[in-house]
Amino acid sequence: MILKDNKPTVLVTGGAGYIGSHVVKKLLKTTKNNIIIIDNISTGFQSTLNILSSIDKDDRMKFYNVDLSDTDKLESIFMENKVKSIIHFAAFSQVGESMIDPLKYFKNNTLNTINLIDLCIKYDVKKFIFSSTAAVYGEPTIDDIPIKETMSTNPINPYGHSKLMSEQILQDTSKVNNNFKFVILRYFNVCGADLEGQIGECHNPETHLIPLIAKTALEKRESISIYGDDYDTKDGTCIRDYIHIEDLAQAHLDSLNYLDNNDSDIFNCGYGYGYSVKEIVDSMKKISNNNFEVIVAPRRDGDPAILIADNTKIINKMNWKPKYNNLELICKTALEWEKQLGV
Repeated sequence: MILKDNKPTVLVTGGAGYIGSHVVKKLLKTTKNNIIIIDNISTGFQSTLNILSSIDKDDRMKFYNVDLSDTDKLESIFMENKVKSIIHFAAFSQVGESMIDPLKYFKNNTLNTINLIDLCIKYDVKKFIFSSTAAVYGEPTIDDIPIKETMSTNPINPYGHSKLMSEQILQDTSKVNNNFKFVILRYFNVCGADLEGQIGECHNPETHLIPLIAKTALEKRESISIYGDDYDTKDGTCIRDYIHIEDLAQAHLDSLNYLDNNDSDIFNCGYGYGYSVKEIVDSMKKISNNNFEVIVAPRRDGDPAILIADNTKIINKMNWKPKYNNLELICKTALEWEKQLGV
């Protein structure tokens, strides 16, 4: 399929995955852009692409099943299409796995990002939006909360290191290529699902708290474990800054617009306050009307008591306006999506 040349083209890597698919849907619904998705379907889903194709009423989307390590195929995509902007999601993101197989993470997350940036310079792609993580900060102390973008970066696992290295490569490349600009978005805890129920979160194995609680509420699991209830917090459980996927997706579109008239920059993506594990459990119990079993387990190594973003910068500089910062809504959309997934 040949996309219409008169529309600006956005290339989305990892567009069949959780966050990427929500951004693609928002691009289809709210912009006139052509959209190219590159995904090797290792952690994304063909079923998600099918849903996105059904939304694409005027043939603005094209999909390539390509791994970013295949530089020849990757370059052919740039040669065939007039790519103006890139939103780069494709990465491995399991912290535990990165501790066991660090080279897998550096090859995929860092080396493949280099491949992509290299082609951006060669084919004069001017905008690069990078999916990063709060893991680049490492283990902040209570004095660091809320976390500002100026906080020292000190990752404690290969996943965080692989993302931070990519951030540095983007910054150094931009310094010597005046037409190449980037926005780095450091995510805190992404959660929830599409408000229309068409796409949502699905990982194998699932490690994220809210989907696991939703599975428990639907009796797909026998119980949910809380790892430590003796932290120095209001109810003894860890507090995290959870951001609804719809608000995070909008931040990517806002980032594309931001680069039209602004220089490259780094932004935290969070709400600036957090919810405790017990609060999430209680909310899911209320919404599901199921008093499911909760087990208190020992603390896990490396779990800070509180992780909250300072989001002042993204709100003030980018004029990002979160709309879905409501715990009940977050839990409800996650639960409704989980119902669709079967056992």
